[in-house]
Amino acid sequence: MFAVAELITGLAASTLATKRRGLDRQIVAIFTKPSHCDITRDLQAKIRRARHQLLVVLAHPGAAEPTNSGSEQQLRPAEVQRKITSSYRAIWAAEGEAAIRTVVDTIRLAGSSPFGSILKTIDACTPP
Repeated sequence: MFAVAELITGLAASTLATKRRGLDRQIVAIFTKPSHCDITRDLQAKIRRARHQLLVVLAHPGAAEPTNSGSEQQLRPAEVQRKITSSYRAIWAAEGEAAIRTVVDTIRLAGSSPFGSILKTIDACTPP
């Protein structure tokens, strides 16, 4: 899947459709294989329920990333902060930082300047 995802934008539609059918057959083989293990059957059921989500990358070439690496990279500064400070002593501090990071990331995704937006918010909340 990941090898196909890396080349997805350069593949012809027919090649992409062929690869998608092959991957779909492999997915079906995984969740239909008989097993006597409860854990395996539970995992197969989860894969079966999520089947429609597994090949989204192939259905929308270039629009979706094949991994959650971007999300993990956005969480990395918060994890470093938690490790350095041995976590937070007050829940309000952890919630406050999470809220600020969420707002800043949302502003950045919208294409605006996080710093400028924060200044505007502070100015709007400051009494004259």
